[in-house]
Amino acid sequence: MRPVSAGRLWGELRSLLREAGEVSLKLYRIMIPILIGVKIVQELGGIAYLAMPLKPLMALVGLPPEMGLVWATALINNIYGGIIVFLTLPESQALTSAQATVLCTMILVAHSLPVEVRIAQESGTRFIFQALIRIVGALALGALLHGIYSGFGLLQQENVIFWQGEVTAQASLLQWGLDQVRNLALIFGIILGLILVMRLLDCIRATDFFVWLLGPLLRALGIGREAAPLTIIGMIMGLTYGGGLIIKESRSGRVSSRDVFASLTLMGLAHSMIEDTLLMMVLGGHLSGILWARVLFALAVVSLLVHSLSRLPERWIHRFLYATPRRA
Repeated sequence: MRPVSAGRLWGELRSLLREAGEVSLKLYRIMIPILIGVKIVQELGGIAYLAMPLKPLMALVGLPPEMGLVWATALINNIYGGIIVFLTLPESQALTSAQATVLCTMILVAHSLPVEVRIAQESGTRFIFQALIRIVGALALGALLHGIYSGFGLLQQENVIFWQGEVTAQASLLQWGLDQVRNLALIFGIILGLILVMRLLDCIRATDFFVWLLGPLLRALGIGREAAPLTIIGMIMGLTYGGGLIIKESRSGRVSSRDVFASLTLMGLAHSMIEDTLLMMVLGGHLSGILWARVLFALAVVSLLVHSLSRLPERWIHRFLYATPRRA
């Protein structure tokens, strides 16, 4: 085996850093203005007003009206914001395990919409559809779980919250800014690692193995082999990371618009399967809802959508579902 020269290693490192920087910058252009806008809305108390239309809908999923504020915070801000509001509301202490699971599952399906749906839009999918499929999907799955849990008398015991430590509802603007800088730096580091892993997998042809292993399921969902590895990354790591790579691939022309649509819709409904699932378990969410029901629901919805595309006019598809993504 021939040794690798220092010059070649340096060249590969520069290539990795350049690619990670390009992907991260695309995300930063989307995320930074939205993060600032959401912070302004939050500081002005706008999220409480956005929660008002959600309160009547909470009855459909068997939750107290106050939980509408928790979900609204997660929808507009992020999961962590929803957790903070959840822990500061007295009504959270009176939930059953079933109710906590329903709420946690809805948060996992629909959260951080301004950022995540904007990322999906940059890949060529339509903003309104991606936002609606996640909000309506969260309500539909929440209602389904509520019906199953209440109908069969499951998880009706008092919910146990495992969160330990103090909760700070408000942070200073300086602390908020520092937190965002750390988050953005973390995103760059994770994307750099993901690109490195993707290259290593390509070198040892592991990507082909995963695509072969998941081939029947992916074909059933209408997701081609080019989008398969990115879809898997998005579902495991999170839409921000998988979506960032999808933006790059969609603009390169290597992934078809239909594959991008199916991949991002699946990622939107079920992503960050490890980190976010663990977060919701801390609030008392049961795996039957926050993991298994979420994955099965996402697979069923995407399969139905993809198989319906052939029956829809192309003009309607490109107007409401996805467009040809812009080239880099």
